[in-house]
Parts: sequence; structure tokens; C-alpha cells
Amino acid sequence: MSSNQLSPKLFACSQSTALAEKISKEYGYELGKVTTTHFNDGEFQPAFEESVRGRRVFLIGSTFPSADNLMEMLLMLDAAKRASARHITAVMPYFGWARQDRKDKPRVAIGAKLVANLLQTAGATRIMTMDLHADQIQGFFEKPVDHLYASTIFMPYVNSLKLDNLTIASPDMGGSKRAYAYSKHLHSDVVICYKQRKKANVISHMELIGDVKGKNVILVDDMIDTGGTLAHAANLMKERGALSVRAICTHPILSGDAYEKIENSALTELIVSDTIPLKKVTSKIKVVSCAPLFADVMHKVQDNTSISGQFLM
Repeated sequence: MSSNQLSPKLFACSQSTALAEKISKEYGYELGKVTTTHFNDGEFQPAFEESVRGRRVFLIGSTFPSADNLMEMLLMLDAAKRASARHITAVMPYFGWARQDRKDKPRVAIGAKLVANLLQTAGATRIMTMDLHADQIQGFFEKPVDHLYASTIFMPYVNSLKLDNLTIASPDMGGSKRAYAYSKHLHSDVVICYKQRKKANVISHMELIGDVKGKNVILVDDMIDTGGTLAHAANLMKERGALSVRAICTHPILSGDAYEKIENSALTELIVSDTIPLKKVTSKIKVVSCAPLFADVMHKVQDNTSISGQFLM
């Protein structure tokens, strides 16, 4: 059997084991075995327990904080490179540090560019991710980037709700492009929230651009961190006469008291993917798995076939 015919190998980073198991089941291959040695000072060393020589390797792991999650991906990339893997794809459903995509004030790092450099230096020959915080991050790489859109997995669920008088909303000006993309496919109106911040994660003022009276509103965003913006927006829309307010957020970071904010807000439902594991399950949070999407695109990458059919946005 030639090297081009060798089957791929799939491995999971420890923080994304549950998602990797779903992806591997959808893909039709079992996950490869990885063991990790931990040292008393916090250092750790992952090791592949099977040969990857000449293979295409998919390393599955989201790089949400802590920094150990990014470090684990980097170490596994380096290990695969040094073990003579033929192609190494970093499958990162959530690309961490993506909010640092530019210098928005003096004397700060561009963290997303730094992470891109680290991944390539470590050995990644391809990056696969979903709903980057900023599309231009793809340009930080000199390697191919498969940037998938979560609309592919969320749209069927939204259609199943059969909501009348549907309106798509963006929680801020920066997300207007995403909101318009959803509205195009759903043939709905769009409203936008304009917010001002005192500092990161703290809103001082919010206004609504558009009419939501008598409408079923769905807010769309790439991530939910503290939950303050979405809770504030949902409450404002209910005050302005919305029949219901739901939110679609691809990456459920949900830090601090985010779960409590969501539970106490006017949101009917928060719809998220499983790029980041939930800390707890609540009645308001609906999880739609991204595993079938990633497994399908991984198959197409392995078979060198087009993935353009997977893009709704």
C-alpha cells in the first residue's frame, strides 16, 4: 500500500475528548491512543502510542483558556511532526485568543497572529476551525485554513422551530455581517444592537436599531463569554415588544456568572454548539453538535474533494 492510500489517524487533546469521540464516530474511525505524562511542577508531555509515519493526522482540540489547552495542541503537533506524519491538520473547533486580532490600543500584542505562527512552527500543515471571531485571521496563516460556519448546523434547528414573524438580530455592530447572512437564508428582517462599554465585558449603554414589536427574535453571535451582552439585549427586546428572544452562539465560553445571567434573562433559549464543553446543563441551553460537520469536512480533506458545499455563509 502506498503512502497516499494509508488511512488517516485521529487523536484528541484532553480538553476536547468528548467532542473528538463524536467526530471519530461520525468519521468511522476510532481515536488513536495518546498518553500524557504530568510532572509535579505542572509541565506535561503527550505521546502517541501508535505509529503515525507517512499518515495524515487529525489532531482535535479547542484552545480555550487555560493556556495549557493551546500548549497541549502545540506539543502534539510537534510530536506528530517529529514522528514523520505526512500531513498534520489541527482541528480546532474553537480557535482561542482570536479576540486579539489587531492592535486596538497602544502597546498590546496581536495574540491571534502569535498563535497562528506557533501552530505553523509546531508542525500544522492545515488548520480546520469554525466561526472565527474575525474572518481576517485566516490571512495570518501561510497554510490552508478550512473556516467552517456554524450556520450549517444551526439552520436546520432554526427551521424546525417554525417561527412566524422571525427577525434576526446582532448584539453589536461588529456582528452585523453574520446577522445579514442568517437573514438572507431565513428571508427575515434584521435589527442591530448598538452598545457602549466602560471596559471589556462591561456595558454602559445599549440601543436598538430596528423594530422588534410582535416579532420572534433570534440573536446570533460567534461566542458567549460572560453573557452580559446577550442578557441585556434580550431584556431590551422584550421591553420593546418582542414575542420571544432566542440566541445562537457558536462557542459557549460562559465564564463567571454567565449561567445565572442566562437563566435570569428574558431569553427563551440559548442555542450553542459543542466546540467547548459546558460546565453544567440548564433548561435554557440547547446544544447542537458540530461533530457531523467536522467529520464530513475531514473526509473531504482526506479524499481531496471540494468542501464548498458545506458553506451556507
